[in-house]
Amino acid sequence: MTTAATTSPAGSFRREGLLTLRLALPLVVGNLAQAAINTTDVLILGRYDVDALAAAALGVNLYWVFGVFCMGLVTATSPLIAAEYGARSNSVRDIRRTVRQAIWASAAICIPVWAILWHAEAIYLLLGQSPDLSEAAGRFVRIAMWGLFPWLVGLVLRYFVTALERPMWGVYVMMAGLGFNALACWVLVFGAFGLPELGLEGAAIANALAQTVLGIGGVLVVTGVRRFRRYRLFGNFWRPDWQRFRAIFSVGLPIAMTYAMEITVFSAAVFLMGLIGRASLAAHSVAIQIAALAFMVPLSIGQAATVRAGIFHGRADSIGLSRTGKVALALGLASAALSSLLMWLIPEELVGLFVRPVTAEDAEVFRLAVAFLGVAAVFQLVDSLQAVGAGLLRGIQDTRVPMLFAGLGYWVIGFTLGWYLAFHTDLAGVGVWIGLAGGLAATAVLMCGRWLMRGRLGLAPTAP
Repeated sequence: MTTAATTSPAGSFRREGLLTLRLALPLVVGNLAQAAINTTDVLILGRYDVDALAAAALGVNLYWVFGVFCMGLVTATSPLIAAEYGARSNSVRDIRRTVRQAIWASAAICIPVWAILWHAEAIYLLLGQSPDLSEAAGRFVRIAMWGLFPWLVGLVLRYFVTALERPMWGVYVMMAGLGFNALACWVLVFGAFGLPELGLEGAAIANALAQTVLGIGGVLVVTGVRRFRRYRLFGNFWRPDWQRFRAIFSVGLPIAMTYAMEITVFSAAVFLMGLIGRASLAAHSVAIQIAALAFMVPLSIGQAATVRAGIFHGRADSIGLSRTGKVALALGLASAALSSLLMWLIPEELVGLFVRPVTAEDAEVFRLAVAFLGVAAVFQLVDSLQAVGAGLLRGIQDTRVPMLFAGLGYWVIGFTLGWYLAFHTDLAGVGVWIGLAGGLAATAVLMCGRWLMRGRLGLAPTAP
């Protein structure tokens, strides 16, 4: 029996909020687990050898830049499946086509990326790294990179179960991969259970194996769970479907470029901090780690918003689309407001989790990190809005113009402003953070403005 609470506007918004949160909360856990897999290698090597730690950190950073680009490409899986699921909840063939061609696209993008990563040592030398460090980091990448394809397969299958509003299965697989990586890395780095001590190479092997576990885990879920088995995702797998293959690239390549511009502008910020001084660089590393952890919540809300918007887009339901946008933006802003409040009220306690002001050098790093967190309090609010706004636009498969917005916001405004304030005023490192916040604010305004004007721009479906 339908009650007034569920049919009233307030009831509809409350239900949409619960559905979005039910998607977003497991995604938070999954995103944190994914980040932890790469971090685990660095933490374990930190206990093994300083030189190995430096090489792994350098290797992971380069590998992750290309990994994020590839992730952006296959992110197209989520809005495409959500739209198909929204149009016809019993659709099997169209959803299978999308998953199959997303895996084809994963293989296609891996080939040039592997060719580039195979020459990682030469890339590091071009960037001015020492020969010894470049050689060691290159060895790490040459092993770890083979986990890229199985990771992308697992990611496609994770997007599949999430688009069908069953995200917990992806979390189970991610947690299994995280546990496996921690154990395998420790065993292979230090040597245990009769296996040799492999050091840096052991961490790289563990990383590649963990990503393979994620891929295999995804395959086991979609072939073993009755809810997903009926899609027969690997049926006629070798049959080409060039129309859907092109659709993956059409929607996904702009997302990949957006991700690439975002991660590279933050890498450029690290470079600027290094020019300012070691204390600023260390403080930036601490502050950005805190901000990145807090960002997992709005990021996950944005991913959930992609699915919810995609479903309504497939149904051609403009009323539901508008409602899910309001709910997602409100949830993203609320989560960011909470993290911003913590950064504003207890910055010393947060920074103290990473560094203690024992020596004079440590005290300077501590002071700068606290100052950076003051800017990060504002940074979180605008970063949340741009993440959710971008997620909503992806849900309606609007990705090309947002890519241009990202380039304008991150690089033309953000990087330029940060560089100017850092080196032409007395703000130094704080100026870099103000520039990043300004770039994100501009991107947020553009993304959210395009979402709000989607009807006038001809982006919104016609209500049935």
